[in-house]
Amino acid sequence: MMPQQPDYNTAVAIADGIYWVGFYDVLSGLHCNPYLIVDGNESVVIDGGSRPDFPTVMMKILETGISASSIVALIYQHYDPDLCGSVAHFEDIIDRPDLKIISHKENNMFIRHYAISSRLLSHDAINSEFVFSSGRKLRFFNTPYSHSAGSFVTFDTRTRVLFTSDLFGSYGTRWKLFLSLNPECHTCPDLTPCTQNAPDCPIPEILRFHQLIMTSEKALRYALDVIRTIPASMIAPQHGSVLSDSVDIETVIRRLMSLKGVGIDRIL
Repeated sequence: MMPQQPDYNTAVAIADGIYWVGFYDVLSGLHCNPYLIVDGNESVVIDGGSRPDFPTVMMKILETGISASSIVALIYQHYDPDLCGSVAHFEDIIDRPDLKIISHKENNMFIRHYAISSRLLSHDAINSEFVFSSGRKLRFFNTPYSHSAGSFVTFDTRTRVLFTSDLFGSYGTRWKLFLSLNPECHTCPDLTPCTQNAPDCPIPEILRFHQLIMTSEKALRYALDVIRTIPASMIAPQHGSVLSDSVDIETVIRRLMSLKGVGIDRIL
């Protein structure tokens, strides 16, 4: 059961050993969601966030009780500054020579321009998985052109949380970390107007975000086909809200699979 009103001023646990450590701005329509995975004496940060958000993100990471030096890897699922802008700050405060920065080779040629000094790895060079000392695995799946050539998603095999980067993201000022759809949303034939007179429907914001951010209908459908092969019980996007109900997840996938006017297809 997810908390109904989490305190966004602190790290929020979304699964066992997994925390949302983002910056909440009530006026912002685009909320970024860095995540921390803690496994014993080792930690990993996924999509660590922008440079302006770094003080807030790092404070929340430390509030979980770990030390910065326990962070053994930084994972970046594409190369945008809202994910990677703070990478040099992370390096400075983590201060360990064996820190790994993991992404995709198509991303790494851009990530290196953030003035990094740590070892930069392409996930295919490590068998598309990161293994903690405990044996816990993070597996990486490519979702090319959703929205960058090197985009991928990260699956925690222990908790079955799937970190989806921009996929399943949304833009809107009525943001909340955990999204739960009403049962009527699963069969709603028309998103406007809401037959239940709800003040706002989150699905149009998700659809519109994908139309603007993803490159094409074909790329989006390919990525969703990949995601359907992964036994995820929770979707944790880098923007938007966390989904933890299997019917909600499938409803959003179905809507996205049939979405028209995505990226270049909207123009052509």
